[in-house]
Amino acid sequence: MTTPPEAHGDERGALLAALASQRAAFRQAVEGLTEEQARSTPSASELSLAGVIKHVTAVETGWLATMRDGVRPDYTDPATFETHAASFVPTEDETVAVLLDRYDQAAAETEKAVHDLPSLNDTFMLPDAPWGEGGPRSWRWALLHLIEEAARHAGHADVIRETIDGHKAMG
Repeated sequence: MTTPPEAHGDERGALLAALASQRAAFRQAVEGLTEEQARSTPSASELSLAGVIKHVTAVETGWLATMRDGVRPDYTDPATFETHAASFVPTEDETVAVLLDRYDQAAAETEKAVHDLPSLNDTFMLPDAPWGEGGPRSWRWALLHLIEEAARHAGHADVIRETIDGHKAMG
């Protein structure tokens, strides 16, 4: 899927369009699959399509809470890592439709927050984490990070879908 061009000078629009393009890949990845197929783990990893959708939703929701509200995970608490691991495993009641609806809601919240922001130069504090030093970050940086995260997992989704039935998720 190709990101549509932004209106000239519309940096927010360009970043949000790139993120939306990656989000669309998850919907494409599960199109036409049964719940059982979407929950299957057919590749060498333990990832399922439903689990990846649940995870990217949790990631986007968590980043927005940090960016907008200053809510920071406590990486010294083992429960934080348990929550992270659980974000890849859908519960029985988390159907593909439920997971996609939650992802759409997270997307709408992110897009509203970005449009309501005075400037992409506005900053928030990123906590230290086992994988990197924290500190002030711009919303621009965070959007680029969300695009990176979604793209990484869209690639996983493509491999999982192709393993299930030979179809590619990203057309």
